Amino acid sequence: MEAKDIIQSNENITELNEENLVSDISDDKSFELLKNLRAELDELKEKHLRLYAEFDNYKKKVQKDKEELLMYGNESLIYELLQVIDTLEIAITHSSDFKSEANQSLIKGVENTLREFKRILEKSGLKQIEAVGKQFDPAFHHAMSQVEAPDFEDNFVVEEFRKGYILNNKILRPSLVSVSKKS
Repeated sequence: MEAKDIIQSNENITELNEENLVSDISDDKSFELLKNLRAELDELKEKHLRLYAEFDNYKKKVQKDKEELLMYGNESLIYELLQVIDTLEIAITHSSDFKSEANQSLIKGVENTLREFKRILEKSGLKQIEAVGKQFDPAFHHAMSQVEAPDFEDNFVVEEFRKGYILNNKILRPSLVSVSKKS
């Protein structure tokens, strides 16, 4: 039963009691007592409604906090794991110098591991920030240098030194980039 229903039923009972009492009241003292009781009841109803509203707001806040905890509770762990991704990507980049067949199998294994690792983190809400060829945005990119680049317009990302990531619409780590400038 909702709080509003309880209050309504209390009001109905009060009205019935008032009708019965008013017919029995013969002096002003009893009528004054009834008036005071009615004022006290109204005050208690108002207090009850405020308490119910505060409790409802509390429930909403707890629900919101719970949702945020689920979305960002693993943020620090994922941030630390980004270094593992960086290290595996560097290993793959530098492995092109080693062309032997045994090394190629090892490189393929590292690539598969990196791909699976990224897939698992994407399921947790991690997304890579696209940088190269995009307009420089200080919210997503951290400029490390400016270079003259005839192939790019002014203020575009030319090179990415370190990849940036977003976790559930929150920037976890901005991309470290080089930005074009007009000569």
